[in-house]
Amino acid sequence: MKGKFYGIGVGPGNPELLTLRAYKVLKEIDVLCTPKAKTEGDSLALSIVNQVVEREFTLLELVFPMSRDEQVLKEHWDMAAQQVMELLNRGQSVAFITIGDPMFYSTYAYLLKRITKDPAVEVETIPGITAFSACSSFLNQPLAEAEEKIAVIPAAYDLGHIRETLSKFENVVMMKVNKAFDEIVEVLRELGLLDKGVFISRCGYPDQFYTRDLESLVGQPKDYMSILIVKKAGWEGLV
Repeated sequence: MKGKFYGIGVGPGNPELLTLRAYKVLKEIDVLCTPKAKTEGDSLALSIVNQVVEREFTLLELVFPMSRDEQVLKEHWDMAAQQVMELLNRGQSVAFITIGDPMFYSTYAYLLKRITKDPAVEVETIPGITAFSACSSFLNQPLAEAEEKIAVIPAAYDLGHIRETLSKFENVVMMKVNKAFDEIVEVLRELGLLDKGVFISRCGYPDQFYTRDLESLVGQPKDYMSILIVKKAGWEGLV
């Protein structure tokens, strides 16, 4: 009998935001898979789990390079799926952990597509709290109200689609803003929305912070775990 495969979202950073279902499964699985980029240090997802789940894990580190080369990515996804399938075929239960939610901009989705090609493998995906939801709670500000529309977009690749999205939606969440931040600030300035944005960094971690003074961050290094939220209606009560 083949083992069961789990995809587990561990939340945005605060270990207390790990779900009870995730905790239960992590206490029971045979092998824990951690995603890692070649240039990355310790796994952030694993550091969250280790603060909550008191046990020794059998770890399988899966390397996913920070590349836009589709062939390179495909080779690593295929290799990761093969490694996981070898364990599942031996009857072991395997969990893949990821920051935030496993179905939201996560490498897990690419691995899942390959694992589910085998109909004999049982799969369970356990949701996690997304970073932008955590940011909204951190700010004590709703992401959207009444009939407002909201868009969540990756901000690392195309400024053109950022302009288009800002023109169509009342609220826009921009993920992965660390590298394109200065350019995004210029776009917001052009559109008269500079005072409508809030930058949040490392939400859920002890050093989390936010600022509405976006211009003060221009030219400064940004953490990868950074989000920019624009609300055209403004930020009531938020300094």
